[in-house]
Amino acid sequence: MNRALLSWAGLRVFLPYALGFYLSYLLRMANAVLTPELSRDLAISAADLGLVTSAYFLSFAAFQLPLGMLLDRFGPRRVNALLLLFAAAGCAGFGAARDLPGLLAARALIGFGVSACLMAAFKSLQQWFPAERQPSLVTATMTFGALGALSASVPIELALPTLGWRGIYFALALAELLLAGLLLATPDNRNALAADGFRAALSGTATILRSRLFWRYAPLATAVGGGIMALQGLWAVPWLMSINGVSRAVAAQHLLGTGIATLCGYLVLTFGLPAMTRIGLGPARLFAGGMALATLCGLLMIGEWAPSPVLWVLLGFAASTNNLGYGLISSHFPAHMSGRANTAYNLVVFVGAFLLQWGFGLGLEAFADPTRPDRAMRYTFATLVGLQCVCYGWYLIAQGSRAGAENSASTSAPVKR
Repeated sequence: MNRALLSWAGLRVFLPYALGFYLSYLLRMANAVLTPELSRDLAISAADLGLVTSAYFLSFAAFQLPLGMLLDRFGPRRVNALLLLFAAAGCAGFGAARDLPGLLAARALIGFGVSACLMAAFKSLQQWFPAERQPSLVTATMTFGALGALSASVPIELALPTLGWRGIYFALALAELLLAGLLLATPDNRNALAADGFRAALSGTATILRSRLFWRYAPLATAVGGGIMALQGLWAVPWLMSINGVSRAVAAQHLLGTGIATLCGYLVLTFGLPAMTRIGLGPARLFAGGMALATLCGLLMIGEWAPSPVLWVLLGFAASTNNLGYGLISSHFPAHMSGRANTAYNLVVFVGAFLLQWGFGLGLEAFADPTRPDRAMRYTFATLVGLQCVCYGWYLIAQGSRAGAENSASTSAPVKR
């Protein structure tokens, strides 16, 4: 770990952004434990609940490309602090909502408001710390997301009797306001910002989206990374209750175990990535291995071929490798385009999370069978895992094609030194 991070100056540019990601992850997953209360109090269907919760992902994803240009042009401090004010308004609105349109609007506002939390953290790290420390610092930031996931499981369950689901959202609104003020006290590194205009910034974004390397990772990030978020954020608890027959309290403990495993994964990557890279387990191999493990866990869950707690722990550990995709993509572009490269990758992950979280609810209604209550859940989950298998196959094909092209080029052209 970089010693500069542990200094007062390092903490000033790390901790506020890390706390922002903590809150964004907590908000992303809070509804998983609150599902029964939301369904009962507001009388909404599974499809409507999936749409409401996934509205976070839709607004989050829709703002990613403009966000990348804003971060590269104006810096993370001002952009993130301003957006957190919208997140606070969204939390308050969700807590006060009485019908489906109100929930949708508030949840979308929350997603918009926290859309910069992780990307602003990455941009700040890229401004203040050397490139060789980026992978471990990125995973250090992701550790706070895992802590947010933990807070969205058993702690939310324990707070429900006292605060109710509305009180929990009002408390989160206050936390967002306080964090926005804290961010305004962090320093800016104006020398690391892009000076180009809107047209040039848009051209840079188009260059990233046309990149073959980007589209090697994008489908897998959408199906596996987005799928994990869709499950953890809403559908894991219903799956565990209907398929594994556990209570909501036990299901929340499963989610807690998943979050702890993700946290452990981030810690392993934070402190062990340099050593693993030296023995040949670099970010690219770890990313591919983690996505394969996540897909395998889904297959085993469907067939109930391994103990459920073990599979959810393994899934959580595998989820920690998805963040390596940010560095793998942004490292291929100039530093002043890093915000756009990161947000482009984030876009596909959150589009996947939105479509899969909403689609899961639609699948439950489409496959509904009163004589077999578990059938809809099994069929919908199987559809998700099938999609993940297809996208992993695409990743392997694209990886092989790129390696073949590189080998061909190396044998037909002299090496430049």
